[in-house]
Amino acid sequence: MLDLRAAAWSSVGKKLITGLTGLGLVVFVTVHLIGNLTIFMGAEAFNAYSDFLASLLHGWFIVLADLGLVGFFGLHAWSGLSVWQSKRRARSSGYAVSADARGPSRKTASSRSMLYSGIFLGIYVVLHVWHLKFGAEYVTTLHGEEVRDLYRLVVEQFNRPAIALAYALSMLFLGLHLRHGVWSMLQSLGMLNRRLLPTAYGAALILGGLLAIGFLVLPLYVLFFVDPVGTAAAMGGLR
Repeated sequence: MLDLRAAAWSSVGKKLITGLTGLGLVVFVTVHLIGNLTIFMGAEAFNAYSDFLASLLHGWFIVLADLGLVGFFGLHAWSGLSVWQSKRRARSSGYAVSADARGPSRKTASSRSMLYSGIFLGIYVVLHVWHLKFGAEYVTTLHGEEVRDLYRLVVEQFNRPAIALAYALSMLFLGLHLRHGVWSMLQSLGMLNRRLLPTAYGAALILGGLLAIGFLVLPLYVLFFVDPVGTAAAMGGLR
């Protein structure tokens, strides 16, 4: 147990934890986006998807998923911050060699802003979960059963320009964070060598861009193309 704890607290251990938790979060974000795209299919499809998740394993799936995400976010933040502090101390001591995916001493905006984009995303996640989990309990009927009308809540939120634009800005930070984070994650997990770094960097840029754009279009679509008045009139009321 002591050896495992010492390994986790080592520089290599912290990088490994950052990589593994980062991988888990990338998988979550990808699956989350796929599910959220059902909003383009309308209220019934979106509410059916959200109700499926809410009722899976008699409601325990959401509880376990929430606990798992809290753990992953916490470990990722702790290990990432520890690695950042170690690199900062090394640079101040003059021992660090600056390098990125395409060669020595070529830093990017995404690599330099990892700490700040991570903090911003952490704040965003808390506010996003708060808005949806503790928002208005609208209800609607789906296949003869009463379910939560999450579609109406999302439409209501994203039809507020300030919220929609804040969400869109957060997705730009997500893309920036993933641009550096994905290839750095692969490197931390020992899956890359110097020859593969440029390829991994390009793949990270594409993946980060696709995920950011995918999430970005959601609030903009609702803001500009979905009528909140019509949605409220067609759906149910408060529980």
